[in-house]
Amino acid sequence: MPPKAAEKSSQSVVPKTMGEKKPRKAMRKETYTLYIYKVLRQVHPDTGISNKAMSILNSFVNDIFERIASEASRLASYNKKSTISSREIQTAVRLLLPGELSKHAVSEGTKAVTKYNSTAA
Repeated sequence: MPPKAAEKSSQSVVPKTMGEKKPRKAMRKETYTLYIYKVLRQVHPDTGISNKAMSILNSFVNDIFERIASEASRLASYNKKSTISSREIQTAVRLLLPGELSKHAVSEGTKAVTKYNSTAA
C-alpha cells in the first residue's frame, strides 16, 4: 500500500497541462460614466439614469472632446506650436460651441484652471 500512496502524491504535484490557460482579465473600458453620474447627483439628487441614456451621454462627451481636441490641435499648428495650452482649448470652445453655451463653458473652464493652478503651486 505505501507505494500507491507515493504514486498519488507524485500525481498531484504534476503541473497543469499546456492546453489549460488562466482566465483572462476583462479589458478595462475608460468611460465618463462615473463623472456623468456625479454631476447628475449634484443637479438632481433623486433622479436616476438608464444604461442606454448613460451610453448616449458618454458618446456625446467623447465626440465633443474629440472635436475640441482636434480644433485645438489645428490652432496650435497654425501658430507653429507643438503644445496645446489652455488658450488653444478656450479658442476651440469659442469656435465650436454656440452663443451662451460657449460663454458658460469658457467661464467654467477658466474657473477650473484657476482652481488647479492654486492647488498645484
